[in-house]
Amino acid sequence: MGHRHKKRFGQNFLNNRRVIERIVRAVDPRPEDHLVEIGPGEAAITLPLARSGARLDVIEIDRDLIPKLEKLFAPFDNITLHQADALQFDFSQLTPTPLRVVGNLPYNISSPLIFHLLGFKHLIRDMHFMLQKEVVERMTASPGSKTYGRLSVMVQYHCDATMLFTIGPGNFTPPPKVDSAIVRLVPRPFPVPARDEAHLEALVKQAFSQRRKTLRNTLKGLATPEDLEEVGIDPTLRAEAVPVEAFVRLSNHLVEKG
Repeated sequence: MGHRHKKRFGQNFLNNRRVIERIVRAVDPRPEDHLVEIGPGEAAITLPLARSGARLDVIEIDRDLIPKLEKLFAPFDNITLHQADALQFDFSQLTPTPLRVVGNLPYNISSPLIFHLLGFKHLIRDMHFMLQKEVVERMTASPGSKTYGRLSVMVQYHCDATMLFTIGPGNFTPPPKVDSAIVRLVPRPFPVPARDEAHLEALVKQAFSQRRKTLRNTLKGLATPEDLEEVGIDPTLRAEAVPVEAFVRLSNHLVEKG
C-alpha cells in the first residue's frame, strides 16, 4: 500500500520527471556542496541531488515516511535523515557550512519557515524552494504593486529573490488547487543594514497592518509625520509604495532617536 498523503503536512508530491530534472538543474549541486532538503516526501528530488555526490541532510516531519526513506537512502553514504519539524530545527548544528537549502515547502507553513531560516542566513549560501506561485510573487514583488507587502520587504532585506519558473497542479500527487513556482533566495548583507532588525520587522508589520491607510495613520505611535519626512518618505503614501531601503532608513532614524 502506498503512502497516504496527509493534509496537515501539506503533502503534494512531484511526479513529473522533466520538472524534477529542471529543479535539480536550477540547484546545480556539486560534490563539494552541503545540501539540506526540507520535506523530501517520497525522495523525487532527494535522489537526483544525492547522485551529485554532495553531502545531504534531509529533514522530514512525517514519521510514517521514515522507513520508506531509510530504504531509499540505504545505498547512499552521503545522506543523513532527520525526523524533525523544520520550523523548530536548529540549522546551526549542520556542518560544514555554507548550507544550500532546498525544499518543496508545505504551503501552510512556507512564510514562517522562511522567516525561521533567515535567522540562520549567515550559514546559508542559497535556498531553492517550491512554493505557491502567489507566495513567490509576493516575495519578489516591487514597490507599487498589489502583491508588495511585509513578506516582500523582509525577504528582499535579507536576500536577492528571483522567481525561476512556474509548475502547474498536474505535476503533483495529489494535485494542489493552485500553481506553484520555484524561487531562488541568495542571502546577502543589505547595502545600509538595519541597526535593529527586530525593530525593522515590527515597523514593517505595523506599516502593512492596514494596507488601505496612509503611513501617517498606520504608524501612529511609532513614527510621526515629521519622522517620515525627515527620511524622505511622504506621510500620505501607503506602505505598498515604500521601497525596502526607505523602511530601513526610517527604522534606523527611529532607533537613533530612541
